[in-house]
Amino acid sequence: MIDLAGLSARALAKAIRDRKVSSTDATQAALERLRACHELTHCVITLEADEALAAAKAADAAIAAGRARGPLAGVPLAHKDMFDRKGKIASWGARIRAEHPAHEDATVIARYKASGALQMAALHMTEFAFGPTGHNYVLGHARNPWDPTRITGGSSAGTAASVAYGAIPAGLGSDTGGSLRLPAACCGVTSIKPTWGRVSRAGAMPLAPALDTIGVIARHVEDLALMLGFLAGPDPRDPAASAVPVPDYLARLDDPVKGLRVGVDATVIGDAHADVQGMVDQVLGILGKLGLRRAACRFPDWQTLDHLVQLVQLPDASAAHAAYLRTRPSDYGPQVRSRLEVGHFIPAVDHMTALRARGTFVKRTLDDTFKDIDIAILPVLADPLPTIAELDVAGGPSLQAAMGRVVKYTRPVNYLGLPTLTLPIPRSSGLPNGIQLVGRPFSEAQLFAIGQAYQREVPPEIARPLTQASYGASV
Repeated sequence: MIDLAGLSARALAKAIRDRKVSSTDATQAALERLRACHELTHCVITLEADEALAAAKAADAAIAAGRARGPLAGVPLAHKDMFDRKGKIASWGARIRAEHPAHEDATVIARYKASGALQMAALHMTEFAFGPTGHNYVLGHARNPWDPTRITGGSSAGTAASVAYGAIPAGLGSDTGGSLRLPAACCGVTSIKPTWGRVSRAGAMPLAPALDTIGVIARHVEDLALMLGFLAGPDPRDPAASAVPVPDYLARLDDPVKGLRVGVDATVIGDAHADVQGMVDQVLGILGKLGLRRAACRFPDWQTLDHLVQLVQLPDASAAHAAYLRTRPSDYGPQVRSRLEVGHFIPAVDHMTALRARGTFVKRTLDDTFKDIDIAILPVLADPLPTIAELDVAGGPSLQAAMGRVVKYTRPVNYLGLPTLTLPIPRSSGLPNGIQLVGRPFSEAQLFAIGQAYQREVPPEIARPLTQASYGASV
């Protein structure tokens, strides 16, 4: 009997292609796991069981006839509910949403379909993707599959929870200030936030276009490499989508990593909780065992970067919601409304100054920070995994302080636009957490090679709740 829950998407695709398991059986099993995951974590917005099973039967027929195409033919997946799909209305995790069904697929959905993968569900997200915790006052908060009293991280909460639970091997998400990396770390899985512009955003719900990045959450690094390989590349629908050639990430998974230099900015990391600093040291020890060398580095002033990214993000997000904030303020959850309202008070000159300064800070980072290193290591969370209650703050200065602490190590990286791989710490018996490896622009292949080597030492896990409880959600 094949353990479908533990397989990578790549391995499951091979099993389906070799007819060791049918797409129909794999999809039925995945739907059952997704229902169980939702009962525990509140991970699903819309389950599309009938459509998924019909697509699985069609995939089985195509495979039997030798007509199957794509690297993920017949593999059931699910994604954050922020992408246009023809004939459907994405919820955006909110009461306010598009008024009409999409007339075409988002570019990433079109490329995902071309890979042969199936869509089982639209997954939970923070309202308008604007929050780092998984809290959603419209849909209900997402819960962590390891401990349902803890946050999943956000905003790609449902994707990370479903992947961690073994309901899906991988799924799409987005990252404007940490929305791939935070849920991946909180749920003990891996993610890739690609270089800004590496993946088209056409048809994805915008939050702050100067920062928005589409990426993948998965248990296995090889699935990140596989999926980014077909998602990346230029797109006439998104002028910011880069034309830099996309390498064969899978072919480079076994690139040598011995001798690569891992940069540590002790000043930046020194602001983290002592336990988190210990996690970073633990991962550095594993990387050292793999032959990577630790080296000192210095980022531009971290507090300045964090201030600048907020000057970019908050006015961008507020402008998109200005009309609805005036006419339908009660349709927003308190956390999101509070943060959007802050953006209205940031002067346009400050916003433009932050945008114009971006190139200078990127150049300084590449010329100075990365002068003598290949990658940099940072925590994802500044503190051990928080509870949902600890971050259930409605608004005001206390909300800004709480959110600022959660995104302390993720948000500045969005300002720099650099690719970042999230890896889970060795969990042993406690709660999950993660670190991020930050690379130069378009160095995703190198990050994947390091991650692949790391997962030989720290294999992926499937989440099982550390405390037994039923939370009664159903789909």
